[in-house]
Amino acid sequence: MAGRERGVPCSLSPRAWRSWCRGFWLGAGEGRGAMLRSFSYVTGHTGFCGTIKNSPSDFVVTEIEMPEHLLRDTRAESLQKTSEALLEQSSPCLQQPKKLRTEPPRPCAQGCGGGGGGGGAPSPSERDPSWAGGDCSAPPNKNQRQGEPAPKSGFKEASIVDSLLGKPMSELLNKFACDLKDAWDLENNADAATREFSLGPMLDKKNRADLHSAVRQKFPFLVTVTKDNEMIVKGNADYRELCQLVTEKETSDFFKFLDAKLENSTFSFEPDGNKEHRKAVHHFINRKFGKLLETKSFTVTDVNDHPKMSIMVRFREKSWSRKRSAGGFQEKQDLYTAFTLQKENLETLEAIGFLAAELGVLPSDFSYTGIKDKKAITYQPMVVKKVTPERLKEIGSKMENKGMRIHNIHSACQHLRLGQLKGNHFDIVVRDLKHHSHDSSADLKERISEAMENVEAKGFVNYYGPQRFGQGQNVQTDQIGLALLNENMVKAVKLFFTPEDTDDPVNNAKRYFLQTEDAKGALVMLPEFKVREKMLLRALNRYGVNHEGCTKGWLNIPHSMRIFYVHAYCSKIWNEAASYRLKIYGSKVVEGDLVFSEENDESVSLNDKVHVVTAPEESANRYSINQVVLPMVGHSIKYPSNKVGQWYHERLSKDELQMCKFRVSPLQMNIPGCYRPILKNVQNLSYFLEDSEKGIEIEDNHLNESKVSLHISFDLDPSCYATVCLREIMKCDF
Repeated sequence: MAGRERGVPCSLSPRAWRSWCRGFWLGAGEGRGAMLRSFSYVTGHTGFCGTIKNSPSDFVVTEIEMPEHLLRDTRAESLQKTSEALLEQSSPCLQQPKKLRTEPPRPCAQGCGGGGGGGGAPSPSERDPSWAGGDCSAPPNKNQRQGEPAPKSGFKEASIVDSLLGKPMSELLNKFACDLKDAWDLENNADAATREFSLGPMLDKKNRADLHSAVRQKFPFLVTVTKDNEMIVKGNADYRELCQLVTEKETSDFFKFLDAKLENSTFSFEPDGNKEHRKAVHHFINRKFGKLLETKSFTVTDVNDHPKMSIMVRFREKSWSRKRSAGGFQEKQDLYTAFTLQKENLETLEAIGFLAAELGVLPSDFSYTGIKDKKAITYQPMVVKKVTPERLKEIGSKMENKGMRIHNIHSACQHLRLGQLKGNHFDIVVRDLKHHSHDSSADLKERISEAMENVEAKGFVNYYGPQRFGQGQNVQTDQIGLALLNENMVKAVKLFFTPEDTDDPVNNAKRYFLQTEDAKGALVMLPEFKVREKMLLRALNRYGVNHEGCTKGWLNIPHSMRIFYVHAYCSKIWNEAASYRLKIYGSKVVEGDLVFSEENDESVSLNDKVHVVTAPEESANRYSINQVVLPMVGHSIKYPSNKVGQWYHERLSKDELQMCKFRVSPLQMNIPGCYRPILKNVQNLSYFLEDSEKGIEIEDNHLNESKVSLHISFDLDPSCYATVCLREIMKCDF
């Protein structure tokens, strides 16, 4: 990291550190407060002043859980509801399905796309010397099924595919499969190996498993991969390679056998008198699927009663120990425990750090549907893996000392997913009510009533709130995200460890690390619950504080945590784009704007549902501002074709991202982008005024400003920020 070479001061007070950090990292650019003040408003009322979050109890957030019947996989809902499943944030953007990398996936021991790599299982010769991949004269057991894949009907598989995908998508899949096979026949068709087809998101775990199996049984030459609930199909390079060694029928039957995974089943290739050819087949299977399968040659007789050798394949014994059931293989049921987490004055990830440290599990073993406010009392469902309900109950009293309570503990069958919520309910108290300094009106109650009616009718700009970026921090999350996008790993680490101007163990440890580059010493100083910091420091201690070491340090943090910083940067750009769009065009929908089509045709991709407004449509006022969306930057979105699109390109260029592909390969991060509506509406809005001293509701128009508080309740969609809604109501920046 070479902190001393860059002028990092060796001994500064916390306050001096704050001054130095701002000067070193932020430069002379526009401050955060100025950026917030540039945000637009939808409504034209005057508003009023007040303070929020005087105490956590003044800001209570309760997650609205999605009803079970809405969790079924209807892809039209999934595109809108799994907001940051692609962004791994809780933002209900309209999302572009991810594209996977173009090389074939690694073989895996569970047969997802074709078997395992090497290692792990005992040598076959250790268990049965005759299964060593060589020739043997002993015939196979007559009771074993030879050359028979799973007894599944092609019609049955086609029916399953049709029922799970729907006819339009099933027909598109058939066309993709046929086109791919045709392309394989053309030796000079270079793009055949990179072709992919998305089946869209599928939330239900059982439906996903059924569809994986049905597609691979119907089309053995395809592989299926799940990425953040989205199912991708593409050509199986292993299938194509085996076709060069044996007939296509044998290849097809072999991959069906591999996918079916029937216990005690075997597969036999056709008799083969060529030893070198048999050797090549042995080597292919051991190289591609050696962790899962083992091979052996047996003497058999052909149709003319001539002795020949045939290769038989069976599953290794160890592979069955992981997944076994009466009817074949099934996924091992993990232990899941669901609960409601109540936290106060804690970040969601910080709370998870406390829980993980106490339970002895990883932070990644926790799942949740969204990040909740820190300066609030929040209630949200969570699920933890590998922890029993009894164990979770045991730590309840300890967690209360950390500002958490655990309610409604019960067993669950699977984890939660980001964005898998209906919304949030807010109960907020605004204190110290008064007029704006420029407002000469004497009737504050009228101002409040006017504000509530306007926002209820017209909504608010759907900005990401300041807590998204680390409100009040010296270095905010979007700055770290920008450094990661630029692949400046060392700078990202420096930003991550930049301390606040407080004298506490966490910030003292950060300050010590930047001054000394002593990762091991900083580790000792950090409290146990600072999980991300400790993960990063352990890698830095092992690999060094340099580009390679910092890269490995970021990789040591769970993917969902490290990509959070990149998404914060994308959110900042979206906020600025929304302000620019409203500033130059206002509420009028103009040519080049993007609007989202509500059509439910499952075969239409997300980008095809995002329509570019034409000049005739602008003249006819065909669309309203509520239908306009703006892209969250990424590699798979399209930009407006008006001045807003030009602004995006200039803004990214300013941050040296004009050539960025929004894939950070060293950190295994892929940012496809999505679409977010400019405006949002508030639901179930209600309010009343209360005398803060007497605790009674006020109904007359004579308010003693200093003694009155405003109680507001409302519901918002996922990823909408209550502070942003309040900003629109009050015309105040927080």
